Amino acid sequence: MQKLELTQEWDKVFPLSDKVNHRKVTFETQYGLTLAADLYTPLNPSEGGKMAAIAVSGPFGAVKEQSSGLYAMRMAERGFVALAFDPSYTGESSGEPRRTASPDINTEDFMAAVDFLSKQDDVDANRIGIIGICGWGGIALNAAAADTRIKATVASTMYDMTRVSGNGYFDADDNEESRHAAREAMARQRLADPMAMAGGVVNPLPDDAPQFVKDYYDYYITPRGYHKRSGNSNDGWRAIGTQAFANARFLYYINEIRSAVLVMHGENAHSRYFGEAAYHYMVEGKADGYNVVGKPNPNPENKELLIIPGATHCDLYDGGYTELIGKGEPKNLIPWDKLADFFAQNLN
Repeated sequence: MQKLELTQEWDKVFPLSDKVNHRKVTFETQYGLTLAADLYTPLNPSEGGKMAAIAVSGPFGAVKEQSSGLYAMRMAERGFVALAFDPSYTGESSGEPRRTASPDINTEDFMAAVDFLSKQDDVDANRIGIIGICGWGGIALNAAAADTRIKATVASTMYDMTRVSGNGYFDADDNEESRHAAREAMARQRLADPMAMAGGVVNPLPDDAPQFVKDYYDYYITPRGYHKRSGNSNDGWRAIGTQAFANARFLYYINEIRSAVLVMHGENAHSRYFGEAAYHYMVEGKADGYNVVGKPNPNPENKELLIIPGATHCDLYDGGYTELIGKGEPKNLIPWDKLADFFAQNLN
């Protein structure tokens, strides 16, 4: 295992709850990469032996000091062991060059987190779930389809990174001509400057930016969610760092997931179509935007689509907690108790 230099000070974008214990940990993937993580445990765990556990990651391009850490901490407040990790090549985790993505390596990141949790003395290895946020929602579903140790999955405000990489937003570029042009541009970029960065949140923000771009800015660039190690808060992702996503599809086998899945999306999220399509394909074996038709799910009764009224994409990063930066009306659009009940029921 590679030795990582981890920040020991509390540097999250949210305050530490007085209901949890917290410590930094590391674990290794099957690709030989060492991942950095924050482990949250209940301050006063219930009596009765080992606890259920949850691994959390996302959004895509974010770090564990942002949304995933908040989700993990909230779950620990409710009695779970919860692990928020930085993916490979990201944040405090190892991997060069930085901010590089891979369908198989990122799916392995979740499975390696399950390995780590399974070996903890206070965790019941038969009661492990995962949460994927934004782009990591699709990765979480891919992991759940591959790894039967994952007994319950939440995909929150999810993107399917392979679909958007290959088809563009709202499938506007879902044609051979557009994909060929994108492939040509990527080929030129590899020779011109393979280390160039791109894809961060638009900054400065133009007046005519779409609302979802303004929402990203409000989370990643302002004190609400800015973090110095987050690609989304700074110089983005490697321009060729997601090339493999465009020629892959994450969710081919999610209609065969037998374990419980909750897909949660905001009513007003620009990304809502990703979650709804994934849910319908998972349950019915077919959906708009998918060029394959499979058999209906053998266990549809434990699959749920939850639409949060009034919520945008980024509202489900932190619940819209504008009071954390002292402005606006306090909001909480994430149903934390609902998530806890989902995991309690399905990690029993």
